[in-house]
Order: sequence, then C-alpha cells, then structure tokens
Amino acid sequence: MTRQHCFSLRRVNPFLGVVAIMKTPEARALTVDGIHRLPGLEFRWAGRAPLSVCRSVSNGYPGAGSDPGCSACGLPLAPIPSVLGYESVEPGKSRGQTSPGESLRMKYQNETAFRHDAPESLGVLMLNLGTPEAPTAPALRTYLAEFLSDPRVVELPRLLWWLVLNGIILRVRPRRVAKLYASVWTAEGSPLKAISLRQAAALQERLSARLPGPVRVELAMRYGNPSIAAGLAALRTTNARRVLVLPLYPQYSGATTASTFDGVTAELRRWRWLPELRFVNQYHDDPAYIAALAESARTYWTEHGQPDRLLFSFHGIPKEYFLNGDPYHCQCQKTARLVAKTLDLPDERWQVSFQSRIGNKEWLQPYTDKILKSWGRQGVAKVHVICPGFSADCLETLEEIVVENRDYFLASGGHEYGYIPALNDAPTHMDMLAALVQRHASGWPEAAGDDGTWNPAALAERLERARILGAET
Repeated sequence: MTRQHCFSLRRVNPFLGVVAIMKTPEARALTVDGIHRLPGLEFRWAGRAPLSVCRSVSNGYPGAGSDPGCSACGLPLAPIPSVLGYESVEPGKSRGQTSPGESLRMKYQNETAFRHDAPESLGVLMLNLGTPEAPTAPALRTYLAEFLSDPRVVELPRLLWWLVLNGIILRVRPRRVAKLYASVWTAEGSPLKAISLRQAAALQERLSARLPGPVRVELAMRYGNPSIAAGLAALRTTNARRVLVLPLYPQYSGATTASTFDGVTAELRRWRWLPELRFVNQYHDDPAYIAALAESARTYWTEHGQPDRLLFSFHGIPKEYFLNGDPYHCQCQKTARLVAKTLDLPDERWQVSFQSRIGNKEWLQPYTDKILKSWGRQGVAKVHVICPGFSADCLETLEEIVVENRDYFLASGGHEYGYIPALNDAPTHMDMLAALVQRHASGWPEAAGDDGTWNPAALAERLERARILGAET
C-alpha cells in the first residue's frame, strides 16, 4: 500500500519567496524553487502526479481517481498543476532526477491481448467543449475547475491564476452558473451532450454506409464526460489503428482546437502503441458548411420572415490572443461573409459580433450585447441572430442568446427578435461532416477499400505467418 507523504506549507515572506515547510515524520524532501503565496495547503507524493493538494482546500479541483485520500481528513486528493513548479525529491536526489520505483516512472498502456487475426478499423473521435454532469454548484465547480485550469483558455501566470481561480472564481461562479444551466436542462440532460450524442450516431450511420471499411465514431468532450481518455479507449477496443480527431469547432482557435490537440496527445503519451493520427484543424470556409448555414437561415425565414438585420454572433476570445497570432477572428469574418453572400444580403443588413466575454480584459469586438442594444435604440425593428461557431446548441446559445440578449434588444426599443438554431444534427450538417471525414481519411485502407486489414482470409494468412514466427494469437 502506498504510504502517505504529506507536506504543509505556509507563507513566511511573500517578497523574498521564503516558505516554511512542516513535514510529517515519513515525508520526503520538497523542492520549492522560490514558489510562495500558498497558505496552508497539504501536499502528498502521489505516483504519476508527484504532488497533490487536499480537495478540502482546493475548492473541488479535479480528483485523482482512485487516490486513497488525504491522510489528515480522508478527502480525495487532487493533482497540483505542474506549472506551479513544485517537485517531490527524495533525499540525496537533485531536482529533475527520477526517483526509483513507482514514483516518477511512466506507466504505458500495453497491448498484451493483441491478436494477429483481429480486424483493424478507422476510428473517428468527435469532440466538443464539454458540459457539467448536472446543473448544480458542485458539478459546475468540478467542470469549471478543469476548464478554467487549461492554460490554452486562460493565458495568465499559472500561480497567480491558480490563486484567483481557487480562491475566488470557484467559490462564487458555480452557484450563479448552475442556475443558468438549470434553465436550459432537459429531460435528456445537458442540451450539448444530448445533441452531440445524436450527432455521433448520425455520423456513424453515414460513414458506415459510405466507407468500404469498418469505422467507429466515438464522442468525447475536452472537459468533463465522456472524456478524451474514455473515447480513445473505446476506439482501441475496436482495434482502431487509424484515428481521425474531429473537433466540432469550425473556426480554429488556440483556446479550443489547439487545446483539443493537447488533450488528445496528453492521453496518447501513455499508450505504448500509438495509432496513426490525423487532425481536422478547421472547416470555417468549407462550401458544404457555408451552404448548411445558409439553408438553416432560409428555413427559419420561411416560418418567421426575413429580419431587418442578421447578426452573426461568435464566441469571443481575448483580443490579446488575436494580436498574438490566433486566426480565429479572421476565420469568423470569412464564415459570415460567405454566408451573407450566399444569402444575397447587402452589407448594411448583416454584421459580425462576439459574445460570452468574461473578466476585465478587452475581447474581440464589437460585443453582441452592445450591438443589439445599439440597434434597438436606432429603431431597428426586427433582428435575427445566428451563431455559426456553435455546432450544437448549448448554454451560450439557449440562454445567453435566446434569453439574455433578446431582453437587451427588446428593452432598448426593438420589436421582434429571433434566434436561428445551431446546425445540431440537421441532415445538411451531418452530410457535411461525413464528407469532411471522408476527405481527411483519404488514402487510409478503410476509406480506400484496401481490405487487407479486415478481410477474414487476409487476417487468417497473417495469423498463420505470425504463428510460424512463434506467436500464439
């Protein structure tokens, strides 16, 4: 049984970076490296994650799975982000040296049950951002802790942000956001998850019909469940030796698309036998995507009539990210321009805006709420909003756009307001995604019709050759 090795740190001088260290009798040495401003946290040596913090002082930081818990209070321990700079070191070892035994040894997921006659398949890992497990403060605290701890999402010094996140945000925001989630929660649960499951099923149906070889589609979320690890594990059970990662973010951003890449590769670092990997970077100007958006607008207008103005509202990002080279802003503008052109809308009847900003930093402008308030005051009577960046309806569309921003527009003098739903699992959307997968899987056996990796006769021959060389299965 793993012994408990706990450390209690308290701040002595925040300017000199001096930290007093109080150890239990069995504790190992701790390298502090000048990190300070962490009052009263309990740490413990914890296998792959060398340091853990007791959840009782971390505001629900994601747990460590089967961790036996804090030696003091018995609550689950949670991994401290490695960016904090802490490292457990045995006496006599210098910083960066690997400790013996279980401590820092990487453990890979093995392929001991491999069979030479098992048919291979193409795996498609379809991803979206994520959702809490329930519309409750505890569930939101767990979800937001994982989401907002991602350095791709919040680019601030890790120690400073860790303190703000755990000391302020995770104490206040979960209760407020839980009420918003409760207002859009359905009998199926989270709208985003329910729609995503339907999308995965529809994509599976189309790919199975279109591709000559076996294919398996699995849904995963960047944050929350089903996790990336679970999705990849499910694909591995189907012997998916080729995996296409499909993030449902039409416009690339480091905070979404690149973060998904980080999550996938972080999991694959633990695999002994890696699959071939391809990654869909973006599809913001894909003709079929543009056509699907235009068709959704026309369908909505058939029932509700055309608006005086059409607002393309995209999720915002800090302006600093754009200035540092993130192409998201440009891709949003191109998507909107191509859709407006397809709809034959003159420039004065449409505009791009950005929503969902948080914090005090400047984000991409113009802001959605301010545009709608301004249009109401200007006497614009009828407005429709479309959100091309959201592949599935979620809190940001069903509450922020449908309810909150509608109220802003009507209170400012507007008369009619409508939201054009996300593409969700509409046939045009799913057909486009299936074609996108086919294009990116080009050349792989399952897409090219090379049945040597799944044909029973070819597999039997392969097994026979393997047995000649000494294999059993």
